[in-house]
Amino acid sequence: MEEIGRQLASKWDKTAALLSHPRIAPHIPPTRLFTEANLRSMLAAHGMVVVKPVKGAGGHGVIKVTRSGSGYAHTYYAKTKHFAAFNDMYRSLDRMRKGRRYLIQKGIRLATIQGRPVDYRVKYVKENGVWQIRAIVGRWAKPGLFVTNLCRGGQLLSGSEGIRRSFSASAVAGKKRKMRELTRLGTQVLEVRFPGLGQLGFDYGIDNSGKLWIFEVNTRPQ
Repeated sequence: MEEIGRQLASKWDKTAALLSHPRIAPHIPPTRLFTEANLRSMLAAHGMVVVKPVKGAGGHGVIKVTRSGSGYAHTYYAKTKHFAAFNDMYRSLDRMRKGRRYLIQKGIRLATIQGRPVDYRVKYVKENGVWQIRAIVGRWAKPGLFVTNLCRGGQLLSGSEGIRRSFSASAVAGKKRKMRELTRLGTQVLEVRFPGLGQLGFDYGIDNSGKLWIFEVNTRPQ
């Protein structure tokens, strides 16, 4: 029997737990809580970041922020606004978050299919006390969007098809094996910190160089 298990909304708490493990930490993009100083330093270091609510799902409230020679820009769904100065961009972002706690994550340049980013969801479920991988799927962003969520028009692919079309057929087995390994390891870490979990959705991205990243872990995977 499938166990619903404990719900855990805070992305920050789950990220902090995963960062404590030396084999998982290198696969988590640098992440900070949203403050003006953190945003300024993260943009200086990375050039592109993603800001997202500490609690939220479905890509809602997820904003891409970039710094370039001509200033700053933020993109929410398909709408991009440009700013000459950091302070103007920050004020605009601050209004958009409506007082909610946000976090900032280094932006990862995902491998694409036809120029559209693709990422992955591994669904891991506990049945009769035993964890099992239920699915590894790819999510291909709708044209013009950087979020891949299906509720935002993203297209579902098998995990194998996503990897094959954005890399090569020879990459499929190794990338899926690594996702399974990180999922099992990550679940062990999370279960110790948050007993009572019953189902998890690990969100992975693969960047242009082939490195695997864990973006977040959901305790109520769709």
